[in-house]
Amino acid sequence: MKIVCIGRNYVGHARELKNPVPSKPVFFMKPDTALIQKHNPFFYPAFSADIHYETELVLKVCKNGRHIEERFAHKYYDKIGVGLDLTARDLQSECKKKGLPWEIAKAFDNSAPLGEFIDKSEIKDLADISFSLLVNGEEKQRGNSGDMIFGFDRIISYVSQFVTLKLGDLIFTGTPAGVGPIRINDRLEAFVEDQKLLDIRVK
Repeated sequence: MKIVCIGRNYVGHARELKNPVPSKPVFFMKPDTALIQKHNPFFYPAFSADIHYETELVLKVCKNGRHIEERFAHKYYDKIGVGLDLTARDLQSECKKKGLPWEIAKAFDNSAPLGEFIDKSEIKDLADISFSLLVNGEEKQRGNSGDMIFGFDRIISYVSQFVTLKLGDLIFTGTPAGVGPIRINDRLEAFVEDQKLLDIRVK
């Protein structure tokens, strides 16, 4: 199982980090060790002093596929959830300055807390899914799938041109504006519509 993450998929987030808006999907990967076992907290690692939350809708791949045409892409995922792409922003900044890859800042252990999933048949409009993040009870991020630069089907089609998708793979689809730092003792709660699917504490 692999985790594919889409970067810069919301105009607001690209601008808040002073990045150009992409003309085609940008993606990177996290290993399966980025997941956190159910009900476990996130333990703040010693190697970073500036870890940020990035709340994202997550697709669960339901069958294998490569070179998937966009018109058939909807057949390759059956569940939608929410997750956090945790980013060591200080390490990422160092990598950017040196022109180095970002894995050290994105793919570290427990960097992809994942919530529960909803069967996509339960969602009225996949192009109008609202999601949000509360940190210590205060809303910090709110996004909608309709604001994505590249929609679900385009993402699946594009990624599958380079990487074979397999049953059980996860695709993090990008974060809206409002990313920010987490602190020890924070509580992070993520919602799809009004349903809480993720609840995690920072230790």
